[in-house]
Amino acid sequence: MVCGLAPQGGAAQTSVPGDPFAGDPVGIVADPCPAHPNPTDGAGWDRWKLHMLTRDFGQLCRYAHQNAALTASRARTRVVLMGDSITDNWIGADATLFTNGLVDRGISGQTTPQMLVRFRADVLALKPLAVHIMAGTNDIAGNTGAATIETVQGNVMTMAELARAHGIKVILASTPPAAAFPWSPAMKPAPQIVAFNGWLRGYAARNGFTYVDYYTALAGPDGGMKPGYASDGVHPTPQGYAVMKPLALAAITKTLGRR
Repeated sequence: MVCGLAPQGGAAQTSVPGDPFAGDPVGIVADPCPAHPNPTDGAGWDRWKLHMLTRDFGQLCRYAHQNAALTASRARTRVVLMGDSITDNWIGADATLFTNGLVDRGISGQTTPQMLVRFRADVLALKPLAVHIMAGTNDIAGNTGAATIETVQGNVMTMAELARAHGIKVILASTPPAAAFPWSPAMKPAPQIVAFNGWLRGYAARNGFTYVDYYTALAGPDGGMKPGYASDGVHPTPQGYAVMKPLALAAITKTLGRR
């Protein structure tokens, strides 16, 4: 989170005992991103999640400082990788990918409507040559509630169309395989992931976008991750990311050439 005091012109909520976010600024303010320590227990994380969903739905504060620093540096941004925890965790598993103008803008737990909220700040404003969009896992898991598949597809389409309107080339990544979600055990995601990837492939082909197929390289016969490729059936291990990396680099080369 970005540090900051409640700026002039902004209001703060009345302090409520037990609510660490009650004093945060509200309304239109210059700095909406006060810093908070990470929660230390389950109840604290539950309050944090509710706060994020109601006060910073897209989590615009997550990368605000880094975006400002990157813009000020005038360093060339070749590709922004936009996504959820699978993208968010990638830089920790293999920081060597995020060199030569590749920028990680994944946020754990996010769904496509949340990504769409922050797409301008975390992608368009950085003026990359291309954007790599990998999404769908958390929409299927229901992290922000229910949605039709048409709504999820529409969110991806809107991100892709915004990128194209700004002269940014589009790489659409398959949703990685999962036979189950540890945090949403009632879901049986494998068939929906296959169907969504079929749509992604067709949409990319119809629009001249690059499609990168991580699914085929990672999936076992049950539609889940192959043994050793995920820590919990969803999130790749370093071994899983090692399989994904050459596919990502090949997709970027196909899209940008030597730029």
